Amino acid sequence: MTNETRRSLHGLAELVLAGPQHRASGTIRLRITGDGFATVAAPDLRVTADALVAGGRRVPLAGRTLGEVADDAGVAIGAPRGLYTDGSGAASGDRIVLDGAAAIIDGFVVGDAALRAMGGDAVPVLWPEHFDVGISLDEVNFGVSAGDGTIDEPYAYVGPWQPRSGDFWNVSFGAARPLRELPDLGAFFAEGRRRAAEG
Repeated sequence: MTNETRRSLHGLAELVLAGPQHRASGTIRLRITGDGFATVAAPDLRVTADALVAGGRRVPLAGRTLGEVADDAGVAIGAPRGLYTDGSGAASGDRIVLDGAAAIIDGFVVGDAALRAMGGDAVPVLWPEHFDVGISLDEVNFGVSAGDGTIDEPYAYVGPWQPRSGDFWNVSFGAARPLRELPDLGAFFAEGRRRAAEG
């Protein structure tokens, strides 16, 4: 997996799915599917490791630009406006790179399942600004990121709204571990939930 791959997938999520969805339906929330990620409202768009599915039609991704893919899908490319200051940094002319895309998507699928197994009625959301899937329970954020400046690979995190101290909490926003170091993601979330409750 490369940073270019992560930027490409993030760009697809933000510019091709979330932006058009926000303009049409007023929400930036995305969802994880069994083989990728998708909009939750119109327009009906889904990204897999090699294609954008628009209304049942597959638009190939490899070697094309974000703008070309958006055009083929019939949507106007562009990030949601006025909602956040960070994001993918991707642009319409960026060529899509897919080396290792399946690993990022697999991390999201595993993360989504582990988050749903935590119980409660919180529904995991793939957020396009940070490109992570997460939920909040009892004033603690739980999720899986595709990677960023904190950890440069897919990782899981537990982020209490109020800072905690101790060995478990290893980053400024709480605890984070690379997915490759977590054979049992559910156990990591459970430990984070328990330690956060201890204060």
